[in-house]
Amino acid sequence: MSQIDTEVNGSEEQEQPSGKLVDVSEAIRYRKRAQIAEQKKTVLEQTLAERQAEVERLNKNLSQMTVERQLIEKLVSAGVRDLEAAVIIGRSRLEGDTKATAADVVEQLRKEKSYLFSDGGAAAAVSTKTNGVKDRLSGATGTLERAAKKAANSGSRADLQEYLRVRRNFV
Repeated sequence: MSQIDTEVNGSEEQEQPSGKLVDVSEAIRYRKRAQIAEQKKTVLEQTLAERQAEVERLNKNLSQMTVERQLIEKLVSAGVRDLEAAVIIGRSRLEGDTKATAADVVEQLRKEKSYLFSDGGAAAAVSTKTNGVKDRLSGATGTLERAAKKAANSGSRADLQEYLRVRRNFV
């Protein structure tokens, strides 16, 4: 070996023990980074726990709303008179008995509280249209269609003007 190789190898041997020692400023930096990472970890764990609690709460609300919707559908199809009262009673019975279904509760209500249901059959009676508000286009639609056909068939400018005048009332 040459003298240069010996010097290089000798200097490497001297650097190795000092290379294992970490500089104090770097150790402090690593320690601070580790502490910050631990703080972020705890914050993220708390956020995750809050989100999971929120998801559980929302799932519970969703299941309650689904059961209530089913109960309302069954009550309406059974011909209930007072929907709000029947829903309140039915919801309390469903909460009390976890094995009961909406159909079971409706049948039980029909037997025990028949005054909540109409006398005429199982199907709810559909009310007829009232005479309050008249449909705007019902009578005039025929007039508009006739004017349009007349203008299209004759090709007359007077008929076209008449059609546009009638149409202006509806558009």
